[in-house]
Amino acid sequence: MLKIDSVEKGLVIDHIQAGKGMEVYKYLNLDKLDCSVAIIKNAKSKKLGKKDIIKVENNITMDLTVLGFIDPNITINVIDNDQIIDKIKLELPSEIVDVVKCKNPRCITSIEQEIENKFKLTDKKNKIYRCVYCDTAYESN
Repeated sequence: MLKIDSVEKGLVIDHIQAGKGMEVYKYLNLDKLDCSVAIIKNAKSKKLGKKDIIKVENNITMDLTVLGFIDPNITINVIDNDQIIDKIKLELPSEIVDVVKCKNPRCITSIEQEIENKFKLTDKKNKIYRCVYCDTAYESN
């Protein structure tokens, strides 16, 4: 059994869909942090079968709403003195900015590179986001 040290102070990003850990790592720009970051892939999970986990040492402040877009089942445990002091449950964000690109070649974001890619949640049940500029629906690959 693989043993990863506990986090004394920091974040544990848990219940990540198996195989999506590196995507979360990339979206949160964890490579730019100057602290220990552990990515555990395909850990055993009673609820999911397999899951990924990311452990981040130290107190860090970052926008975690993008995680709700990637996988709203992700949970975030805030750790201090080896104790969970807060559990953050995610949900689909109402808006995402510069997370995905609009696929419409006629959209202003395809022509003007400096314009941010902005999508609004238009159908929560079906997880559909639409570009605020051209109304094109985002389709995940």
